[in-house]
Amino acid sequence: MTRPLAGPQTLLRTMNARAILEALARRGALTRAELMTETGLSRTAVTQVLRMLESRDAVASAGVERATKGPAATRVGLNPRLGVAAAIHIDHHDIHVVLLDATGAIRAEAHGPLPVVGDRVEAIAALLDECRATTTAPVLVAVVAVPGIVRADGEIRDDQGPDGGAFRAALAERLGCPVRIENDVNLAALAELSGPVGAEQQGFALLLLDDGLGAAYIVDGALHRGVSGIAGEINYLPQTPLPVGAPVLGHAVTADLALVAGRDSSLPLPAHLEAAASGDESARVMAAEIARRLVLIAGSITLVMDPGLIVLAGDAAHPVLFEAVRGAAEEFDAQLPLSFALSAFGAEAPLVGAVSQATEALRATLFTRIVTPASSRT
Repeated sequence: MTRPLAGPQTLLRTMNARAILEALARRGALTRAELMTETGLSRTAVTQVLRMLESRDAVASAGVERATKGPAATRVGLNPRLGVAAAIHIDHHDIHVVLLDATGAIRAEAHGPLPVVGDRVEAIAALLDECRATTTAPVLVAVVAVPGIVRADGEIRDDQGPDGGAFRAALAERLGCPVRIENDVNLAALAELSGPVGAEQQGFALLLLDDGLGAAYIVDGALHRGVSGIAGEINYLPQTPLPVGAPVLGHAVTADLALVAGRDSSLPLPAHLEAAASGDESARVMAAEIARRLVLIAGSITLVMDPGLIVLAGDAAHPVLFEAVRGAAEEFDAQLPLSFALSAFGAEAPLVGAVSQATEALRATLFTRIVTPASSRT
């Protein structure tokens, strides 16, 4: 007697399960009727898949739809105890940790200073432990946004050279979950791709100004990182009258420009921009020079990448600087028209990108575990 072929049925059940899991992650708790609408599956298929998901503790009851009577009105959602992801943003001064579930909802968050001298891994882990105290769900994956050059394999390059993945390995061991390291400006660009800019433009460049200046490029709807991860390291592009090798913008440059303008060199750039907004002429001169440098960088990028749009993020998104940039760009409009837009997420763009990527990674991890029979897992 020939055994029936189970492969196609197993594949169909897996695809149906993933469709329902994706709908629950995207929309939150839904009734069976709403799942039918979201997935296009029949009532029988939805019922069978939900029965399987319930047996694996993947879904849980989430109340009743009062406007509709009967069993189909019971809402089901992803089991909140399945697991969470960590999105972590590390800049030159601070650490911001966020825990999120598979729907992308924030479950907990914590802030703390980046130690000047000390163990970065322990500082991050302490903040994550603070967040973990609010949930019983395990942390299954972490996405970490850092400044500097990050290769596709997560290796960080700094003044001492590549770290060989040492930071990622140490952090993964301490957190007890896989860790993905990514450049903060790249994550900011991915955040913009998922927002209003991405809805209109599948190709753009992002300039993020904080302690330094970095760029990221979205080409045909995908991040372009370059072979070794250095795409976007534009803060040392030659720019007259600066000497070769001098940074174009950043904290040290702001201090130098402040000295030239007769202003307090210890103040951060936002303080100078606020003074400019209040009409301080010396601060306006500083803003004009910073804008000129940003426009020259944007022009260089446009001649090479032709992105169509330059998104300004971080301090470059300050209203005073944005208007100064647009004014400086008019000088070159006849030779090279440039189009600028403000970041939709401001200073939070790298963290928003990390949250988005962590949500995707968590869903992939969870859904694979759920739909894969225990006997097939390695």
